Amino acid sequence: GVDLQVCTSRNLTCCTKKMEERYQTAAKQDIQQVIQTSSATLKFLISRHAAAFQETFEMLIRLAENYTSTLFCTTYRNMAAEATVRVQEFFTDVGLFVFGTDISTEEFVNRFFDNLFPVVYNHVINPGLTDISLEYAECLRMARRDIRPFGNIPKKAVSQMGRSLLSSRTFLQALNLGIEVINTTDHLHFSKDCSRALLRMQYCPHCQGLMLSKPCMGYCLNIIRGCLASAAEIDLHWRGYIQSLEELSSTMSGTHDTEHVLLNFHSLVNDALVQAQIRGPELSEQVKKICGPPVRKPMQSSGCSFDQNKDNQGLKMFSRDSEETLTNRRKEFISHLRLYRAFYGGLADQLCSNELAAADGLPCWNGEDVVKSYTRRVVGSGIKAQSANPEVKVKGTDPVISRIIDKLKHVIQV
Repeated sequence: GVDLQVCTSRNLTCCTKKMEERYQTAAKQDIQQVIQTSSATLKFLISRHAAAFQETFEMLIRLAENYTSTLFCTTYRNMAAEATVRVQEFFTDVGLFVFGTDISTEEFVNRFFDNLFPVVYNHVINPGLTDISLEYAECLRMARRDIRPFGNIPKKAVSQMGRSLLSSRTFLQALNLGIEVINTTDHLHFSKDCSRALLRMQYCPHCQGLMLSKPCMGYCLNIIRGCLASAAEIDLHWRGYIQSLEELSSTMSGTHDTEHVLLNFHSLVNDALVQAQIRGPELSEQVKKICGPPVRKPMQSSGCSFDQNKDNQGLKMFSRDSEETLTNRRKEFISHLRLYRAFYGGLADQLCSNELAAADGLPCWNGEDVVKSYTRRVVGSGIKAQSANPEVKVKGTDPVISRIIDKLKHVIQV
């Protein structure tokens, strides 16, 4: 093997150029495998919880919708058919918002109360033998914010929904970003210089018949810290990310908790309807000034079309302990995640000490020979420290890593 590129040696060698190329591919695959193995439990922790939280939010939204529709069916039966359609629209918006669609909570909460006012007017404030016309209903919808038939309840709902739903949405987005960060570092692109260094460290001894020798600890650290210099730059932002998740999680309990806000929405709606009933005559006068006397059309509303028994059993069981489980689950998740705070800062060291390097005191491979110990300088982690790396040249941050760092900075700000 006189034409070897990396595994050159003074003595005769067992390798040909073709073998060296195959070893080169193997060295890169090995290191990726080792990185993926070391991040597997972290990745599983985050993805399992992301799926569980998403499922819980979906269940909560369905339960809250059921509670609100049931309120109309039991207490305000004559307007239930029209109102439950509005309730469905509202909770569809809640779901869209929590799972990431770009809509405003203030807008959809106000839209719900706007749409509810004509129904309440028609059946509670000024009931007639027939329904009000579509044009008249539209006038009532437009006038709702000036007339304020529900007092300050819509404003209260906007503030509660805004805070709690934004927290849940951000929490879910952050978990999905955590998975993206790990996927990015699981499939790092290694530079040519790093690939050659990995080959020299892992497979060049084979060319000299040294099948069992492992690299010296210092030698391994230099090469892996060089190859993972960009990934080590994530460390600071990863710590910040976990801390922000912890802070967010601790604000997500009590009155701003999603469970609390969603599962009590029906009682807010009830308060709003009670206010409108009490102020009936006065509201009638205000409506007359703005929209004129009611214009009616020959059609009568039907009763309640909402199927209360549909999945109420499962939901009832869920609602009993949902508040408990969500808060506890979040706490448990954060306490597990905290153990991975230094994951990126210590990744190179973890790979060398757990998998790649020879144990202390044993003869080891230094890139050229089997020796008692490695004598060259060992550099620290991160891009800056690599300028003094005797084994690998590092040219600057990988653009893919820079992008993922920007995403982490953004989610921390949010």
